[in-house]
Amino acid sequence: MSNYEVGSIIEGKVTGIKPFGAFVAIDDQKQGLVHISEVAHGFVKDINDVLTVGDEVKVKVMSIDENSGKISLSIRATQEAPERPARKPRPNNTGGAGNTRKPQAQQQQKTQGFNTLEDKLKEWLKQSNEIQADLNKRAKK
Repeated sequence: MSNYEVGSIIEGKVTGIKPFGAFVAIDDQKQGLVHISEVAHGFVKDINDVLTVGDEVKVKVMSIDENSGKISLSIRATQEAPERPARKPRPNNTGGAGNTRKPQAQQQQKTQGFNTLEDKLKEWLKQSNEIQADLNKRAKK
């Protein structure tokens, strides 16, 4: 059907833009679709902010439907993914209203291995009783 193989990277020209993606001519007779999710790394709200008709683009052939002749393309797959910025550590939510779990109990849970359901149930009941006792103390104040 076509001279193109899935995985090949080729040059193309943007021939049309729709809200869901861009049509790219890869030769005189064939064109494929670059879905908006395959235009760039990261979220693209409006494809018109990234591409315009007539742009020359490098695309990767993602799939070819032999029956319909549809060719799925990706611009994103031809680009190196940007490095993600280091994540900030999340604050340890061990204090504050409504959170009565103790940091040592959290640490103990992380270091424990496999527990039977019976063991976990006992632990949960104990924690529940501790929380209830703490709430009762606060209510009496």
